[in-house]
Amino acid sequence: MSVEPDVLDEVTPDLIRRIEDALAEDRAGEVRRLLGDLSAPGQASVLEQLSDPERDKLVGVLGRDLDPEALIELNDEVLESVLGQLNSKDIAAAAHELESDDAASILEDLSDKELREVLAELPANERADIEHALAYPEGSAGRMMQRSLVRVPDGWAIGQVIDYCREATDLPDDVYDIFVVDLEGRLRGSVPLGRMLRTKRPVPILDIVDPDIPSVPTTADQAEVAHVFRDFNLVSCPVVDAEGRLQGVIMVDDVVDVIDEEAEEDLLKMGGVGVDDMHADAVRTARLRAVWLTVNLATAVLASLVIGQFEHSIEKLVVLAVLMPIVASMGGNAGTQTVTVAVRALAMGELTAANALRFVAKETVVGGLNGMLFALVMGAAVVAWYGDWQLGAVIAAAMICNLVAAALAGTLIPLGLQKFGVDPAVSSTVFLTTVTDVIGFVAFLGLATLFLL
Repeated sequence: MSVEPDVLDEVTPDLIRRIEDALAEDRAGEVRRLLGDLSAPGQASVLEQLSDPERDKLVGVLGRDLDPEALIELNDEVLESVLGQLNSKDIAAAAHELESDDAASILEDLSDKELREVLAELPANERADIEHALAYPEGSAGRMMQRSLVRVPDGWAIGQVIDYCREATDLPDDVYDIFVVDLEGRLRGSVPLGRMLRTKRPVPILDIVDPDIPSVPTTADQAEVAHVFRDFNLVSCPVVDAEGRLQGVIMVDDVVDVIDEEAEEDLLKMGGVGVDDMHADAVRTARLRAVWLTVNLATAVLASLVIGQFEHSIEKLVVLAVLMPIVASMGGNAGTQTVTVAVRALAMGELTAANALRFVAKETVVGGLNGMLFALVMGAAVVAWYGDWQLGAVIAAAMICNLVAAALAGTLIPLGLQKFGVDPAVSSTVFLTTVTDVIGFVAFLGLATLFLL
């Protein structure tokens, strides 16, 4: 019995080099053989690791031999590049092999002209399903759902459902739940496949249906859908319209992709990077990153203006210039810890208006405790270093002030941004850095000016 290679191990640096050499020497047969041994994620990984010219050449060699499932795994930039090398017939052939939701996901960024050409190559029923999916907003449950499911009337018996499943030709390959609807198509509930198969044929389907299954509206955001799957431990979830009529089903594999996308998006935003630019060209990458670098520059100028107000104090006591970055840095790091927890809790729905005050109070206490701890450490270090207990007391007090301020900023900034409809992951760290720098400099230099000069 052969064992499939681990997807994580199948694309090795040696394999990439062999593919690059085969492409350089126009050995198309070897390229097809090397790619043919890979899974869909493996093929996607190869496409993402090649240079742009090599990728274009590889797609030209493979054509329709490229696994359609590999297209779903590709980074958006790489997907756009790959689709640009395929004609409408090849793209339609790939879409034909995919579920309607996956087909819509690879076609959604095509131009209107290209999309019409691709859809014209598909059978009428598939074309209608994809057009229906694309009619919903990107990132909504309607866009995520697949229309291929097992839907049966509430008046059927188990035997009728089993016979229908055996004879129908348009059912999905993977079935976990049977969805029961009334005459108007409204969802009555679902029956797990295993429960149905263990039930006698004459039993009415309504006798074993679960009427309290969770469902999501077509307009629900994909992040909300992910929460439903997590909270109820679902494998599949029905999607309904405003009247409760069954429209489609979302499968857990699609939700795993959403969770990955949301986590990646939040991570990138907190780093001041709007999108994954790993595969973008240098000019576009620089342009994308320049936006937040400009914001950071503005906040840095603000912090420097604060320092400028204490220029004479620094001239008289040069040691202040040596020590003030320590206070600002500690506040920035403490605030980053708090804001990371806050943004994550907001994204997971764990931080709400009901417990926000308790969260702010707890983080403020944490900031105060850490402030006192490091005030003692830093104060003692300064006294030992410079032999000046007053300077040690000043930096200790500034440390407490800044860590408490960092805790407050780390909680109130993301909560405030969400209140005003701004994604907390996007701007929290920029504002946080400004607050901790300004408070740190003002506290330390201000106290030094009052008590040391």
